[in-house]
Amino acid sequence: MAWYNEDIFKIFSSEQEQEKANPAQPLISDDEGKNIPTREQPFKYTFYYENLEIVNRAVNLIVDDVSQISFKVGILDAGASDSAKAMEEKEALDKSVNSLYRNKKVAIGTRKATVLRLLNERPNSFQDISTFRRNLIIDYLMDGNIFIYFDGAELFQLPANKVEIIPDKISYITKYVYDNRTDFFPNEIIHIKENSFNSIYRGVPRLKPATRTMKLLYDMRKFQDNFFKNSAIPGLVIKTPNTLSEKIKERTIRNWVSRYNPTSGGYTPMILDGGTELDKLVDIDFKKIGFQESVTANERIILEALGVPHVLFEGGNNANIRPNHRLYYLETVLPIVIKIREAYSRFFGFTVMEDVSNVPALQPELKEQAAFYSTLVNGGILTGNEGRIGVGLEPLDDEAMNQIRVPANIAGSAVDPSQGGRPEEIE
Repeated sequence: MAWYNEDIFKIFSSEQEQEKANPAQPLISDDEGKNIPTREQPFKYTFYYENLEIVNRAVNLIVDDVSQISFKVGILDAGASDSAKAMEEKEALDKSVNSLYRNKKVAIGTRKATVLRLLNERPNSFQDISTFRRNLIIDYLMDGNIFIYFDGAELFQLPANKVEIIPDKISYITKYVYDNRTDFFPNEIIHIKENSFNSIYRGVPRLKPATRTMKLLYDMRKFQDNFFKNSAIPGLVIKTPNTLSEKIKERTIRNWVSRYNPTSGGYTPMILDGGTELDKLVDIDFKKIGFQESVTANERIILEALGVPHVLFEGGNNANIRPNHRLYYLETVLPIVIKIREAYSRFFGFTVMEDVSNVPALQPELKEQAAFYSTLVNGGILTGNEGRIGVGLEPLDDEAMNQIRVPANIAGSAVDPSQGGRPEEIE
């Protein structure tokens, strides 16, 4: 079904059909609230995204890989075609009811070539397709939701953290509100949500489970920066045999700070007299406390939350890089692409599929690929030109390359088995 099974459903459906709506929807709407703003604080995730190397690299890896996968647009969905025809008939019978949507630009009727251009070439007049896709995936990872506005001709992104969802007590959604000022009909918005348990309307960002780990890692880095900023000297205790007045204490501290400060020549020789002794306040050894091991462990947790194998960041050999790279695409990249493609397919009514033919991680080895297509061609399953296309070569202008090869592995003719057997003797 395409976009019209929401608002159009309420207008054109009969009373008998309306009774088939979800009877629990009023309760769900009440539980969700009158409006559903973002449940997250994206600035928390963007802060760590901009300040932690591992978060920035992992998020960019997912964003760039997902945005490189294009879509193939197939035939018009049968359900969408039948419903569109039925809607046209009802529009002809009742013009007054349709007046609400008469001037609204909607997805039904959009040409296949237009959908293909919007999804793969130019979504709008102001952005290229790569920038548009990357902005969408950033929203998906930081907020758990993607909102795309379709004005009938072009696609535009609506920042997810400013979009509110207004539930409907009968259907599903009444409208979308952007920044408390602009309203959008449900048939104008393509909504892609991440998985969520607490809400059927908004998803949970993938970075949320790693919030505590990201904060801990940032605090550890901050502590390390302060440690080296102070020339690896956490503190000193000055012992004196006599009781000093407040003025003398303050003057002594100022002298130590000015003369033994790493930023102003911390290794200036000093004379201790009057029985003054030095003692360390803290003795820190990063090797003893396992500082680097803790940093590595926290980085692994963040990568696991995002679904990125850690081996892709620490290097490896030919035995483990390719399997992990393929696993990353199958379990992290493609599920995101599938969610987006299903939303496109429902909205436009066409069958939309992802095109992974140019993804190296999902392609077999050249040797295996050549053996695979050679077997199919020699076994009579594919033609020679189909095999050439499968390995990425241009088809040949030869009639024999467009015919199925019938294996001649038995005595006689493989084309006509009745002619097999012993040849006739010549007298």
